Amino acid sequence: QVHLAESGGGSVQAGGSLRLSCAASGGTFTSVAMGWFRQAPGQERVFVASISAPSWSGITTSYAEPVKGRFTISRDNAKNMVYLQMNSLKPEDTAVYYCAARRVAIVGVAVGEYDYWGQGTQVTVSS
Repeated sequence: QVHLAESGGGSVQAGGSLRLSCAASGGTFTSVAMGWFRQAPGQERVFVASISAPSWSGITTSYAEPVKGRFTISRDNAKNMVYLQMNSLKPEDTAVYYCAARRVAIVGVAVGEYDYWGQGTQVTVSS
């Protein structure tokens, strides 16, 4: 069983930055892919970014189109942490952000591909 705990959310003005953190415990962190999703009020939970488990060929990342070039996902395997650096934030980035883990090493872009979820952290971007 993998437990995930997000932190780092908050309120920021448009154009600002935030860094979300996700602490993972339980399981074998270095063998699982991780992802970030977000859910705005009244909308479905959607993919934001994903990062693969480390392998001999390196690490793979994937991003949703709306965040490409602005958000960066990274992981620190020694600390069992995943991060989402969010720059140039826009009001439409406002949502609850969720950290997720899947029991395979490759990136995933769909909610159904993930097995474990955190409780979420609120990000609010004002214009």
